[in-house]
Amino acid sequence: MCRSIHRLRDGRTVEDHDAMVEAARQYVRKVSGFTKPAEHNRTAFDQAVVEIADSTQRLMDTLVIR
Repeated sequence: MCRSIHRLRDGRTVEDHDAMVEAARQYVRKVSGFTKPAEHNRTAFDQAVVEIADSTQRLMDTLVIR
């Protein structure tokens, strides 16, 4: 579905939070169908990006890489 989102972890190296935010933004654009949301949808769009980026950060912080 989101082929343009690049891998955020390569081995033990994890991308920084800014990369996670950008990946979250790409995901929200894809699932919402809006490249740039209208002003009346901006809050919902931005909140979704924050929540997804934070969830991604928690995931990366808790993964055990062996």
